[in-house]
Amino acid sequence: MGYGEFLDGLEATGVVKGKIKTFLQADPDGKGSIQDQVTAEMASELMKVMGLKGNQSPQDVKRIRKMVEKQSR
Repeated sequence: MGYGEFLDGLEATGVVKGKIKTFLQADPDGKGSIQDQVTAEMASELMKVMGLKGNQSPQDVKRIRKMVEKQSR
């Protein structure tokens, strides 16, 4: 399942988009937001399929996301 399909599935539940966004930004266990955890898992799987070594952690994703956000300002 791709990230877009994941989001479509959440929206199909009928939950308001604002609540979905709040859920995805939540960091319930201090390991990174739900969004960063999902993105890290997907990136790690993609790396494995491509034959690349290594993993992306939620912290890696957060760091990269913050850098991109900062550069786009």
